Amino acid sequence: MSVMNEARPIRPDIGAKRLDADTLKANFSDLHPPLEAHEAVVEADRCYFCYDAPCMTACPTSIDIPLFIREIQAGNPTGAAKTILSSNILGGMCARVCPTETLCEEVCVREIAEGKPVKIGLLQRFATDILMDTGEHPFTRAAPTGKRIAVVGAGPAGLSCAHRLAMHGHDVTLYDAREKPGGLNEYGIAAYKTTQGFAQREVDFVLGIGGISLETGKALGRDIHLADLRRDFDAVFLGLGLAGVNALSTEGESQAGSADAVAWIAELRQTTDLASLPIGRRVVVIGGGMTAIDAAVQAKGLGAQEVTIAYRRGQEAMNASRYEQEIAQTRGIAIRCNLQPKRILAEGGHVTGIELERTRTEDGRLVGTGETVTLEADQVFKAIGQSFLPDGIDGEGGGIQLELGRIKVDADRRTSLPGVWAGGDCISGGDDLTVVAVEDGKVAAEAIHRTFVGAKA
Repeated sequence: MSVMNEARPIRPDIGAKRLDADTLKANFSDLHPPLEAHEAVVEADRCYFCYDAPCMTACPTSIDIPLFIREIQAGNPTGAAKTILSSNILGGMCARVCPTETLCEEVCVREIAEGKPVKIGLLQRFATDILMDTGEHPFTRAAPTGKRIAVVGAGPAGLSCAHRLAMHGHDVTLYDAREKPGGLNEYGIAAYKTTQGFAQREVDFVLGIGGISLETGKALGRDIHLADLRRDFDAVFLGLGLAGVNALSTEGESQAGSADAVAWIAELRQTTDLASLPIGRRVVVIGGGMTAIDAAVQAKGLGAQEVTIAYRRGQEAMNASRYEQEIAQTRGIAIRCNLQPKRILAEGGHVTGIELERTRTEDGRLVGTGETVTLEADQVFKAIGQSFLPDGIDGEGGGIQLELGRIKVDADRRTSLPGVWAGGDCISGGDDLTVVAVEDGKVAAEAIHRTFVGAKA
């Protein structure tokens, strides 16, 4: 990466159609091509079918991994899919985006013994894809109970909660502020991880249980209100996600060419023609998590020639897994650590570069060294985390209690407000992972159902 000479005027170089259609298609093709049937059986044969399997313990949704792999081995992928989906109704998406390298596969006995785990994620995708391709829903809805639940947020937590409640025979109205359901799965995950419109296919699959009414374009606090939902429904579940984006709070942040990585990824995901999406020739991404990796890899995939990820701490502290970091590096992306943003440089109202300060750790604290590095950039994407916005939940009876800036819940995902549960990224104490959000929704749904059963008894 070249160092910018501030005395030389630099014109921003941002343009569309940097790559031809075939190259774009290859760059955004499936990150993990699915297993063929023979490959799946061979891979399933590698499983030891451990008693008290560590992979199952490592899965946030407690999928019976040895059982579903044995079912694949026995030639019953549909049965395997039912095993998976009974624990995780979004098992198809999780098979694509879960960091299995730090969850189930990390603790696989073969990984520990040989450094080569069973490909649990790919086997999970193999099974769930087969079942979903049949167009049939694997579960039957219980007899209607007459109970009505409002689920706010049609992301992973909300979809999981709505499906489990519908299975129990309850009627669910599912609201979402955006025009399309799916939440993070639709708007926030890299396009090369979820190809061919899979997020919407999975939403349709989830809704196939019946008993779920979907209303999009309805935002809490604007179009719907918590007090009304509590009055009109027997229970409410909030799967609100994280709508706020952390700011750099540096000079020049508002200049053209400086953008939130989350919003840019959402725009990319909704673009029908990738060639039409402008990208800078030189791109710098600030951050060290999955969003930073996704933004950098996709910028490179669109034709950016120089892409740099700048992270304020050491590489070992990055939230993105080592595997995800390697994906970026093998695609020609530079990861530069111990650099924190100092100011964004601009000419004529547009970004031309970014000045960063070198950092080091002293007594466990990150401190600046005073030494600066300046990188040329046509675009700077900020991926330094998201925050919860309590819109719509902070006005009633003192509002819902928060903890560390997010909704406080108990083990059943019950909030401080009677009749209201919550789950997913909006709650305190969880990991910001799709699979964790799915578990939150499931746990809350079962807790809500128990309150109805108890009331009936």
